[in-house]
Amino acid sequence: MARALYRYALALTRPLTLNGERLTQREGLLVNIDGQWGEIAPLPGFSCETLAQAEAEALAYLAAFERGEVPTPQLASVQFGLGCARRAWPERLPQSPAPYPLLQGTPAHLMIEIEVRLKAWRTAPPERLKLKVARYPINEELALIKRISERLPTTRLILDANGGFTREQARRFCAGLPPGQIDYLEEPCAALTDTQAVAEATGVPFALDETLSRQRPWQAHPQLAALVIKPTLIGSLAACQALVERARALGLRVVVSSSFESELGLELLSRLAREWAPGEPPGLDTGGWLAGRLTDQRGAVMVERCRCLYHSA
Repeated sequence: MARALYRYALALTRPLTLNGERLTQREGLLVNIDGQWGEIAPLPGFSCETLAQAEAEALAYLAAFERGEVPTPQLASVQFGLGCARRAWPERLPQSPAPYPLLQGTPAHLMIEIEVRLKAWRTAPPERLKLKVARYPINEELALIKRISERLPTTRLILDANGGFTREQARRFCAGLPPGQIDYLEEPCAALTDTQAVAEATGVPFALDETLSRQRPWQAHPQLAALVIKPTLIGSLAACQALVERARALGLRVVVSSSFESELGLELLSRLAREWAPGEPPGLDTGGWLAGRLTDQRGAVMVERCRCLYHSA
């Protein structure tokens, strides 16, 4: 049976800045094991490993696999990609709600983008909308949020700070939010104790994201609303499944979220979302950042658009 590893590079529709790293293209790996695909795409600025490290481990894994060994990968993105390529997927999965829209950019740019999108949302505004925050002056971000809440009064807002606020900044930010329209605030502060203190002081619900991907300890909290699971960053599908089960036991929502993977990776994440959180809109609205595709209209991978790194005889 065939095993293969390919490397891809897809241009972005516009530059993307992640934790201070500016990207103009998205690079990653596609792995095929006996006809089943997985994607290995460390996210610069968020993944602990580099693409070069992930490539080296994936190649070593495939070589060992050919010798009849089944080693355990250590890098999160490699664990996820190989896990998908070797997974026994359920034959039937329920349909999932459409991913919620993601807005990211300067407040001035997003003011314009919102007006453009409103034309498409006139008859069916989104149930939820996600906005990246803690990147620009607080007063500018609050003005944008106020504008969105006025134009989309029935839409719940998910705000993602990626741990970018101090405790006092987060409290000031939360104090200016429109009451009753915030779904939750993802990781407002880098320290969980600060996040919990802000939630207790302001009443704004929060969600965990980086805490999970960095495998930091966490516990139930009255203001904790959801777990945002990013398999590319967490890695092991078994570890992701354990988080899903813990969330269910605690009555928390589960949101499967992307890390700017290709459309192949997004399809794999969509399948996981339909399995783990069938009633929850997933956080998978990142495909619009990619200017190219790796699969055709039937979903088959166009390997000619990639560089082959390994192919078994």
